[in-house]
Amino acid sequence: MKQKIVEGALEVYRQKGAKFTMDDLASYLGMSKKTIYTVIPDKRTLFTDMVNFTFDAIKKSEEEVMNQPGLSTEEKLRKILGVMPDQVIGMDFTQMYSMKDKYPEAYKVISQRLESGWELTISLLQQGVDEGVFRPINVTIFQMVFESSLERFLNGSELKDNRIDYMDALQQLVDLLVDGIRVE
Repeated sequence: MKQKIVEGALEVYRQKGAKFTMDDLASYLGMSKKTIYTVIPDKRTLFTDMVNFTFDAIKKSEEEVMNQPGLSTEEKLRKILGVMPDQVIGMDFTQMYSMKDKYPEAYKVISQRLESGWELTISLLQQGVDEGVFRPINVTIFQMVFESSLERFLNGSELKDNRIDYMDALQQLVDLLVDGIRVE
């Protein structure tokens, strides 16, 4: 039931943005708000659950990339850095900056999740260096640049102001970083 509610909330968020109401969610799910509140006590908790669900789906997608046969180390790295699960494709992530003030607990989880779970990426970077595909780099700096860029995508208004789609911006970031470390 919780997963159904969270997935529904992600869809309503995709349609209406962060200002959706619990009435919107109840209507979308075809259930009462009372039923929703028996599973998820408030909208703050719902947003935190949505963030965790999204990052869990990203991690699952990363594992699927790692298990795809025939992908080179570079292809795996590109896919992992740019992975976006089906459940969140089409979302306007540029609205997430509004969560920082209104839902600080959920925003804190976003920051924590961006900064953790780098083991696969780090192992691919090291593997690429060992294979001679990537030049030796300071992985900490690579991670900092990627995380800082994502936070800026979420917090800044530049993407929205310049009508740049989040997924396009993410792909360009991945290309810049991976092309920048690739051995020619």
